[in-house]
Amino acid sequence: MAAPMGQPRVRLPSNVKAGDIIEVRTLISHPMETGTRRDSSGNLVPRDIIKTFIATFDGQEVFRMDLHPAISANPYIAFAFKAEKSGTFEFTWINDAGTRATSKSELKVG
Repeated sequence: MAAPMGQPRVRLPSNVKAGDIIEVRTLISHPMETGTRRDSSGNLVPRDIIKTFIATFDGQEVFRMDLHPAISANPYIAFAFKAEKSGTFEFTWINDAGTRATSKSELKVG
């Protein structure tokens, strides 16, 4: 059974000017179980990882990342983005079971 994903956290900078390259930072709570570890009874603990992260800005995909079992628990993902205008980011994390966690954040460009 897949572990529930925690509440995503997103950090965008404030005081952004058009043309600035910003760092978008995200963090989500998730155990990222590799499927190779054994429990106290010797049984394999089923694999349970976030396999895909997608970021869109005003409906257009701007960043995508495929994650693998080597990624640590509670994955922190950061990426650069050139801010041209104000808009809405939507972030989606998808695990092995197909469960999705989403978060939306407004970017204000002044």
